[in-house]
Amino acid sequence: MKITNVYEGVVPISSSIRNAWIDFSSMDCSIVAIESDVIRDGKPLVGYGFNSNGRYSAGEILRRRVLPRLTAAEPDSLLDEQGSLDPAKAWQVMMRNEKPGGHGERSVAVGVVDMALFDLASKIEGKPLYRYLSERHGDGQPDDSVFVYAAGGYYAPDKTLTDLQDEMRGFLDLGYDVVKMKIGGAGLAEDLRRIEAVIDVLDGDGSRLAVDVNGRFDLATALEYGRAIEPYGLFWYEEIGDPLDYHLNATVAEHYAGPIATGENLFSLQDARNLIRYGGMRPDRDILQFDPALSYGLTEYLRIQDMLGRHGWSSRRCIPHGGHQFSLHIAAALKLGGNESYPGEFQPTGGFADDAVVEKSRVGLTDIPGIGFEGKAAFYKVLRDLHS
Repeated sequence: MKITNVYEGVVPISSSIRNAWIDFSSMDCSIVAIESDVIRDGKPLVGYGFNSNGRYSAGEILRRRVLPRLTAAEPDSLLDEQGSLDPAKAWQVMMRNEKPGGHGERSVAVGVVDMALFDLASKIEGKPLYRYLSERHGDGQPDDSVFVYAAGGYYAPDKTLTDLQDEMRGFLDLGYDVVKMKIGGAGLAEDLRRIEAVIDVLDGDGSRLAVDVNGRFDLATALEYGRAIEPYGLFWYEEIGDPLDYHLNATVAEHYAGPIATGENLFSLQDARNLIRYGGMRPDRDILQFDPALSYGLTEYLRIQDMLGRHGWSSRRCIPHGGHQFSLHIAAALKLGGNESYPGEFQPTGGFADDAVVEKSRVGLTDIPGIGFEGKAAFYKVLRDLHS
């Protein structure tokens, strides 16, 4: 197996929405296509990758460092002992001559390519990624469906409480039982009104609502909000302060009895391990949201899972950020606790196969070989145009 061509581009995923920290008016995303010399049905197999949402495209790092190393590598250096494509060996090639630390946008660039390599490797084997991954890194018996929750509830110009409620009713109509909304972008009194409006839609059941701060709060504000929202019995209180402020997170965990969720902006094994060591996370109730697409790819995510197991964490406490099909496969293969979903945002990259059906907040997987981007018509057209 040889890589014959690599293509890199950018796709916009911009929107007028905002959370407590940023707006998405100029958000974009890197995409990659890796073409091989393996021919099926008269065409070369191609692996596709993209960098999830919430981080901008990483084209400069891809073009100047990551992709040149990959294309210059001896073909055999990318293969395992059986002669099959080995994404872990390719990962080592992409990270040559990179110093430790500095995991920001570099991890995003490597993650894009790592995703495309796993897509290609499982296509070569003729298997959907979740089966390919379960056989190599799981127990060989992947979950046949995955818990998903609907993320939305963003701030937007002229958005009323009625609009927010209608949005959440739309998620329920799509088959979701659990929803998530943003807080921290308004004052406490207004956010409480917004929370109560959504709980009304959920028949008064706060345990079906998660709230997300996107890292905005200092410690005093985090504790103030925690005291105010704890009586609602929420599904979780997410990314309360700066993702690297482990002391803040640990202090909130001492005072807030409900579940805390965080980790989507930690992009390496080392940062994930520091969260477990110093962030006060409680393995009986809290949720870890590391995004495999952003954190150096699935290769690094597997290392994170090994670390969590050594620290006594169940894989079921992991629900990745991102709301995309890549993490859906990973969740089924590694028996994670679920996966995020964005029914109305971050198109064309976000979401699952066009024929996916959510029922009681669970969704099945496609049996298309690889990740199954071919089952997302709008996104697949973008990917095909990249190398056509």
